[in-house]
Amino acid sequence: MTIAVVDYHKGNLLSVQRGLQAAGAQVAVTDRASDIASAGAIVLPGVGAFADAADALRRLGLDGLLRRRVAEGAPFLGICLGMHLMFEEGVESAPEPDDEESSHNAVGLGILPGVVGRLPRTDEAGNPYKIPHVGWNTVSLAGEGADPSAASALFDGIPYGEYFYFTHSYAVPDGPFVIGRTRHSVRFPSAVRYGDRAFGVQFHPEKSSEAGHRLLRNFVSLAQEG
Repeated sequence: MTIAVVDYHKGNLLSVQRGLQAAGAQVAVTDRASDIASAGAIVLPGVGAFADAADALRRLGLDGLLRRRVAEGAPFLGICLGMHLMFEEGVESAPEPDDEESSHNAVGLGILPGVVGRLPRTDEAGNPYKIPHVGWNTVSLAGEGADPSAASALFDGIPYGEYFYFTHSYAVPDGPFVIGRTRHSVRFPSAVRYGDRAFGVQFHPEKSSEAGHRLLRNFVSLAQEG
């Protein structure tokens, strides 16, 4: 069983590839539709701008294929920008308080509903927060203090309080598809699911030490179940 890591030419995929290989997977880093169509599972990583990545997937003819594979039940993991791309739209340029420029949205894969937006620079009380959110943070299920391992097989064996590595300025919308949340300025969704076999995470498991490696092993195990 091969896991296809989608290469849409927008980032260094070596750490993702190595993380999956360390988890016991056979990995193909590829931009070829035929490879992705035949893969046993798919990982969509990424860093950078939503619109650029979405355009790259369309140019490569992979957007419709990814939607179809997920709908068919193929195991799927979106990482950071890859999770953002699972949604219908993303804010490509959001105006700052003194910026007159209008924001506009870019079209994503539409696997999950809603618009990916910018993290606020202040919390609910008006206290300032540094954006982008870069560094280590925890994930909880449903509410503060909940155990993320109850969310799904993806978090199996990862105890509450483990830290994951984040680097992002945008966050996905809330909804019934959310299985994990994190706090930075506000509580934002940091893990989502579509059905039982498609997931997205805001953090980088490949950079998240043992907790991240365990999550990748869980995904590989799920994929190998067929």
